[in-house]
Amino acid sequence: MDSTSKSLAPFVRHAGEGEAYWWLGSLAVIKAERKETGGHFTLIEVIENEGETPLHIHHREDETFLVLQGEIEFLVDGKRIKAGPGDTVFGPRGIPHGYTVRKGPARMLFLLTPGGFEDLVRASSIPALAKRIPSAEDAIADFAALPPIAMRFGCEMLG
Repeated sequence: MDSTSKSLAPFVRHAGEGEAYWWLGSLAVIKAERKETGGHFTLIEVIENEGETPLHIHHREDETFLVLQGEIEFLVDGKRIKAGPGDTVFGPRGIPHGYTVRKGPARMLFLLTPGGFEDLVRASSIPALAKRIPSAEDAIADFAALPPIAMRFGCEMLG
């Protein structure tokens, strides 16, 4: 066991628990963050309706998606991948990727390695007033503000 592992404390985050944010039209719940995992990973549960995320590149972390609910079409390195409940899609750092929720609501786990992506979520969202997908009246995503925020955290928006 290395010294980092010795300083980590076990924890549990039950269903419905975690910091919740209205993030670009979705509900994002931080299930595990860098400071809890010794920097090894961030785990975020994302729930959203039909729609498309912009194509982007992570320069600092790899991103793995575990689809729990819904039908999602991913675009990873120019390849279209259809995924549904139980499917896992991996987007390595430095590779352009994005996705479209074809049938929602979609529910996914985002595993980012190493940790730290939670900082981007916090910087580009507002605390959720309720643990549900925000309505248009609740929070309007400011997609124009996203590229410079994302770049501060090592994520480049391509479209």
